[in-house]
Amino acid sequence: MKYDDKYELTQEQNRRLAKMNLTRLVFTNSRFEGINTTMPQTQTIIDGLGVDGVSIDDINTIVQLKRGWQFIINDDEKLSLEFEEKVNAIVAKFDSLDPGHLRTGNGLVNTLNGEFTPPTVSQQDETNYLQSLLVANKSTTEKAMRLMYHNMRQQIFWDGNKRTATLVANKIMIDHGAGLINVPLAKWGTWNQLISDYYDSGNVIPLLDWTYENGINGID
Repeated sequence: MKYDDKYELTQEQNRRLAKMNLTRLVFTNSRFEGINTTMPQTQTIIDGLGVDGVSIDDINTIVQLKRGWQFIINDDEKLSLEFEEKVNAIVAKFDSLDPGHLRTGNGLVNTLNGEFTPPTVSQQDETNYLQSLLVANKSTTEKAMRLMYHNMRQQIFWDGNKRTATLVANKIMIDHGAGLINVPLAKWGTWNQLISDYYDSGNVIPLLDWTYENGINGID
């Protein structure tokens, strides 16, 4: 399958699109941490208020996701591994062993298929991968999807990898006006199974195909 860009926006149009959908984006991404707030509860927390029955830890996660989205929407810095570290420092501030720094030890991920042991993280290898991807003859959408899933499987940080990977991928989308990557919650069952299969096999193509069909949002 070819992954041509579905949307052609200016950077400013794409930034406005992300800002308009900020609550929905945070609401969806918070599910990576098993948070089950409603959309109105998420909006209330984004507005700076507490919600009865929602733990401080969950509130902190939502607030940091909001800050992470605001950072990638508004910051003009070019994407680099150092920028990815800044994103992780924001979204994983309260739940990582060492937020904002690459993983230096062994990791273990529980997936729908069982336990997955990610590869050892090399700063040079990750820098080379990112630089090669950004100059590759691929669409913006394909670059963003590939980086997102590469970072998820590599588990390059101690915690917050899916959140960080999603935001970094969307920085690519926003900077180049290609829309947003946001898989609807109703399709997360299939999505999580495909991610688990990708972790095991290393074959990202089925996941790219599915995401391209189900997870690319924008305006015509």
